[in-house]
Amino acid sequence: MSINPLADDRGDTDSGTSTDTGRFYVLLNDEGQHSLWPSFTDIPAGWRIIFGEESRELCLEHVEANWTALRPRIPHDTVTAEPVSITVSVAAP
Repeated sequence: MSINPLADDRGDTDSGTSTDTGRFYVLLNDEGQHSLWPSFTDIPAGWRIIFGEESRELCLEHVEANWTALRPRIPHDTVTAEPVSITVSVAAP
């Protein structure tokens, strides 16, 4: 099954819906990533609506204006104050 909300079970996106004339939301997850999401589908877990329901063009403009850091945020609890060293030992044959 496809995870693309515009695709059918075979992954075909030619279902007669137009992404140019459809209505969309801009979603945001906890990592600060944005997603353009068609308004006729359920919002996936872990995402929330931050803009829309609007045209695809207006949603894309919102994403371009507001999503400047494309890399996901690093959780604060995984960052250490000191570098970590790793030692690898290889046994002789």
